[in-house]
Amino acid sequence: MTDRVPGLLLTDHTFAVPLDHDRPDGETIEVYAREVTGRDPGAADRPWLVYLQGGPGGASPRPMSAVPGQPPDGWIGRAVRDYRVLLLDQRGTGRSTPANRQTLPRRGGPAEQADYLALFRADAIVKDAEFIRRRLTGGAPWSVLGQSFGGMCAVTYLSYAADGLREVMITGGLPGLDATIDDVYRAAYPRMRRKNAAHFQRYPGDAATARAIADHLREHETTMPGGGLLTVPAFQSLGIILGMSSGSDRLHHLLEYAFADGPGLLSHVFLAGVEAEISVAGMPLFHLLHEACYGWDGRDGRATGWAAERVRAEFPEFDAADPLLFTGETMHPWMLRTDPALRPLAETAALLAAREGWTPLYDRAALAANTVPVAALVYHDDLYVDTAYSLATASAIRGLRPWITNEYEHDGLRIDPVRIMDRLIGMVRGG
Repeated sequence: MTDRVPGLLLTDHTFAVPLDHDRPDGETIEVYAREVTGRDPGAADRPWLVYLQGGPGGASPRPMSAVPGQPPDGWIGRAVRDYRVLLLDQRGTGRSTPANRQTLPRRGGPAEQADYLALFRADAIVKDAEFIRRRLTGGAPWSVLGQSFGGMCAVTYLSYAADGLREVMITGGLPGLDATIDDVYRAAYPRMRRKNAAHFQRYPGDAATARAIADHLREHETTMPGGGLLTVPAFQSLGIILGMSSGSDRLHHLLEYAFADGPGLLSHVFLAGVEAEISVAGMPLFHLLHEACYGWDGRDGRATGWAAERVRAEFPEFDAADPLLFTGETMHPWMLRTDPALRPLAETAALLAAREGWTPLYDRAALAANTVPVAALVYHDDLYVDTAYSLATASAIRGLRPWITNEYEHDGLRIDPVRIMDRLIGMVRGG
């Protein structure tokens, strides 16, 4: 089906792909993708650009109609001037076969659910993309734009299926190639500390407010409007928003509402706002597969074992009451109790954390011999992706052109889409 909206043509595609690509004649699942083209002459003849979304567990963005008489905005509006864009809902997300607390029990018990989800990492996402490419392009290679986790998928693509790639652009998503999951978090907690320091310098009164909220939570069991349990660690996890351009402001304005309903009572607006920020109800794979997809521990395939929780013990300042420090993109076993979207999947998550035998997601030799044009935007103090690891990976991928900047936080592609797309397109084309 094709929808005609101002400035854009939107065409639905659904593909039956193997659940396990090593068993191509076995069970299939559906993967959905939306083709987006401009409505100008020649738009349908442009080369393909597939977009790999951040996550894991995030659906691809939904394009908005253009303002009548104006070109489409955002990075999609810029991209359709050069490409036919394919917005891929990675397996388990969006309109692809879903994986959540309602659907996973159909697979069987926790062991069967864990076996199923083990097939949802970046290597499977790349194999899905290759399956789809061969059906859409007639075998011609296509371009890739990977944001955050999507950039990590793009490095997996370069490692194992580079023949399918014409050019690759990455924003905030160059992973460490050899770092263990423990190494990743040992680098992450100091970044969280720096983001806290910057926030409290900007809004010094928030330190006392955060301390008062934590004191209240220690003395009162607090349930949020959707049924989530707000504990002190859950409250600290609000720091995940500090890696975005408006994150510090959003956190401050949320804290302003904390006691708006009266002394000794956390307000409804505050609790609803916190739940909206920290619940993974809309993308449960973000918690269930986070460490498996971000571990990058291909050296021996050992279990990730709740690495964020284990490494946190090396940073006792995050357990201090004053100042109370917010945490970032870290997944913990206690979340399986506090978030209603995860409670039914607690045993499944525990099995994934204990799972061994993870296969490597990156191939250093293949990356060192790379011939695909690659451009990567690296944010100088990215909360979510370690800059030092990103730069080491940039040096390890032959021909990769890095753009290193402190002008943006992790959401630069959303904040300044035309400039970023212009520059990345120019870089992969030799400009």
